[in-house]
Amino acid sequence: MKKFLSVLLAAAMAMMMLAGCSSGGDATTGAPGNGETNAAETAAPEGGDGTEAAQSDVTITVAAIETAYGSDMWTQVCDAFTAQTGIGVELITDRNLEDVIGASMAAGSYPDVIHLATGREAALTETFIKDQNIVDITDVLSMTVPGEDVQVSEKIAGGFTETSLTNPYGDGKTYLAPMFYSPCGLFYNAGLFEEKGWTVPTTWDEMWELGDQALEEGIYLFTYPTTGYFDAFFYALMYTVGGPEFFDQATNYAEGIWDTPEAQTCFDIVARLAQYTEPTTPAQANDQDFTKNQQLVLDNRALFMPNGTWIVGEMAEAPRADGFEWGMTALPAVETGGDRYSYTWFEQAWIPSGAEHQDEAKQFIAFLYSDVACEIFAAAGAIQPVLNISEKLTGDNQLFYSIYDNGAKAAMGNFAAFSPIEGLDVRTVWFDPVNSLVAGTITEQDWIDGIKAASDQMRANLIQ
Repeated sequence: MKKFLSVLLAAAMAMMMLAGCSSGGDATTGAPGNGETNAAETAAPEGGDGTEAAQSDVTITVAAIETAYGSDMWTQVCDAFTAQTGIGVELITDRNLEDVIGASMAAGSYPDVIHLATGREAALTETFIKDQNIVDITDVLSMTVPGEDVQVSEKIAGGFTETSLTNPYGDGKTYLAPMFYSPCGLFYNAGLFEEKGWTVPTTWDEMWELGDQALEEGIYLFTYPTTGYFDAFFYALMYTVGGPEFFDQATNYAEGIWDTPEAQTCFDIVARLAQYTEPTTPAQANDQDFTKNQQLVLDNRALFMPNGTWIVGEMAEAPRADGFEWGMTALPAVETGGDRYSYTWFEQAWIPSGAEHQDEAKQFIAFLYSDVACEIFAAAGAIQPVLNISEKLTGDNQLFYSIYDNGAKAAMGNFAAFSPIEGLDVRTVWFDPVNSLVAGTITEQDWIDGIKAASDQMRANLIQ
């Protein structure tokens, strides 16, 4: 929670809520939307299944972070939900959603549904998880999707509700709904590889050989946008090196896990990769300059970077080398014939325990997996984790979302939740030190020692 937010921001929050989905526009600006009247203001509309939707006196508040996908898709989905169910929606979207809703929640006023992922972008979500202030939504999986005749569990692709990203407490219950997913991997300029006659490495030995070859032509093997992007990279690396069993033990801070040969292999690969990283990367690896590191790949100054499918939209207007063409590959295997993994990064929607309209909020979450909602999201480039979605995609997205059809295995999950420990979190312990590895200001052993010490504390404070 952002304690520094002022009362003035809380007042601004209230004004934003009034300018939400009920006005058919973006709550951050109050600007007109697509010119249509919001369904909440009309007479009871007909449901998508031919029945008339009952008009409800309830209006829920939905708060969704605005990303590269834009906010208009959320306005359309809210309208469609109201048309189907009769439940009104006030929509709040903002690129700085944590700041916008933080003061309001500190004052005791909570949105009914929050779309704000765990991990690199949302300390607020992590705080709610650690404080166990999110609603159990396991029953949503057995709900019928509004307007359809199938259950939510029948729509969501396998594995997405069986990971620590949705079931953070290991109690067999789902607390966060899986949303927009992006296969993550190493992105590169396929046009450059074709021009040079290079083959994309399938093992780490081949990767080091290519790194030496490319450096002779003044091209570095690797860069990264920020150290936060090492979450998906490191998770996939753990799967690649030791499989699901090692990953589960490592992400639950098992005693002695960081002294195993599998752990040492992970550390060695990252430390060696740091030596092949474009030198200006650490200085630009921040929230203001990260696109400069991404530009290194577009300019053929670095070959690979860890990223997700959103990179195409994020860099759509950026200049690029002649013949540039996006390519994406899973992490190389440790040995020939070994498993290769691509981490699936996906966002989450959840209900805070303080939400006033929890039943209606669950209906909204169920609707997010409807064909209607999925088509609206997909048109903006946001892909829901529903079965057979790749068959409906074209262009770059078809390439990216078919990575699991081409031999890569899906890696999912993250480090288990633990009670807050002052000065310690996953990113600062595991990933931020990569900047220092690249700069040469710490050694690999320094990094390992910090991980071991922090892991012991995290294990002692696991949320059961």
